[in-house]
Amino acid sequence: MSVVRSPAEDSNSKPKRARLEIRLSLSFSDKDKIGTIQPHDDALVVTLRIGGYDVKIVMLNQGSCVEVMYPDLHRELNLKPEDLITYDSPLVSFDRKLVIPKGQIRLLVQASSEVVEVDFIVVDAYSPYKAIVARPWLHTLGAVFSTMHQKVKYLFRDRIKELVGNQSMAR
Repeated sequence: MSVVRSPAEDSNSKPKRARLEIRLSLSFSDKDKIGTIQPHDDALVVTLRIGGYDVKIVMLNQGSCVEVMYPDLHRELNLKPEDLITYDSPLVSFDRKLVIPKGQIRLLVQASSEVVEVDFIVVDAYSPYKAIVARPWLHTLGAVFSTMHQKVKYLFRDRIKELVGNQSMAR
């Protein structure tokens, strides 16, 4: 009679270890709503570092495919018409009016420790916001956001970073 051993029982073989892979998940829970006024329908408005300056009242808009800069920010950054490159596609404003852009400019936008180059379309139109950052910025950053939770989350190295909205600025 012979005994058959499995490789795991063989004294000369080492037991195999399962590879443990930890995947961070970008998700929101009720805990993320702490500190927000609920219920609400506020836009997600944050402060970002744009062109080397801290800029308040920046709206995040997942429904838009272009980043927009309004006249107040254009002036605050001391940008001149010669800093702009031509951009001749008209935009449609929130009130469904056609807006002819003044031009386009590429600036660095920093959220916490992550810096992304963004092409802003500069318009001469009224807005309560200084700028709108949209899907291109979100996708480059790999970010997800929730207006309900008033937060943006993204991975930076092996950590989840958060950018918290400011409801009082949104109102």
